[in-house]
Order: sequence, then C-alpha cells, then structure tokens
Amino acid sequence: MTTPFNIFLVGPMGAGKSTIGKRLAHLLGAEFVDSDREIEQHTGASIPLIFELEGESGFRQRESQILDELTQRSNIVLATGGGSVLVPQNQEMLKKRGKVIYLYTTVAQQLQRTRRDQNRPLLQTDNPEQKLQELFDIRDPIYRQLATLIIDTDGRSIYSVSQEIVRRLKLSTIKKGGH
Repeated sequence: MTTPFNIFLVGPMGAGKSTIGKRLAHLLGAEFVDSDREIEQHTGASIPLIFELEGESGFRQRESQILDELTQRSNIVLATGGGSVLVPQNQEMLKKRGKVIYLYTTVAQQLQRTRRDQNRPLLQTDNPEQKLQELFDIRDPIYRQLATLIIDTDGRSIYSVSQEIVRRLKLSTIKKGGH
C-alpha cells in the first residue's frame, strides 16, 4: 500500500483497538495513534478525570476536536474511543477520511477483558455487564453501518486479527483496482 491511507478502528471497549492497532500499524508501516491518549496529552488530564469534571458531553466535545485533527493526517492507524461514533460529525469524518474497521467482540469477552481496568469511567457501576450490553445495543448498529470491514476478535490473538485485516485490505484494494 504505497498510496496514503488511513485506517480507523472502531468498536467497544475491550475489542482490542489499541493493541491490534499497534500491531497493524507496524505491519503496514503506518503511524499508530490512540485518540484517548491524544486527548489525555492535549488536556493533561486522564479520561476518568475529564468525565468527572466535564461529564460525558464535555468529553465528547474534546474527542470530536481531536478526531478532526487526527483524521486529517495520512498513513495512520487510529484507535478511536468506543463512543466516538455516537456523534454524527465524527461518523462523517471517519467515513470520508479512511477505511473504518469494526473490531467486533461479544459483551462476555468485553467483560472478561475489562474487568480489572479502573480507567473506564462508563464501567464504574454496580452492574458492568448490564452497562456493556446497553452500550453494545446502541453502538453495534452504528459500528456496522460505518464499517468497511467487520472483524471478529473474540478468542483470537493480536497477530491473527492483524493478519486477517491486512489480507482483507489487500483483497479489497485488488478488487477495486480490477487486478
């Protein structure tokens, strides 16, 4: 892939966007960027603190600003926040500026992967499983509608998922090019 490209990873928390994104960027010779880390660097505050001080709406405004900046770059693999797709403006940016890959995972797998993570403000609740299911029910249709590719990550290694993405991206490029 020698032409400029962007890959935007979407999906719920615990789907592997950051870990798979790093591996994928390495395989593709691209820069890896994590939108949550960028928000933390720009604000000097953690995601949980931003949620506490500004609420989810304040966080989403910051997230939209960062996504606008990041999606204008070239040759990046971007791990987005799970809820970034809730904002219509973000959906448009992602669709127009790159290939959107939905890293699908079940709620059971999410629960297993996030159960010890204290850095997830939306899971600081008495019933994390119920919260994950509620988020899934709202977000899954949006992820699917945006996705160029949907990749199931349940029970799979970072290597396996990354290799599948590279293979399927090359296939889609070949099909579009008519070769």
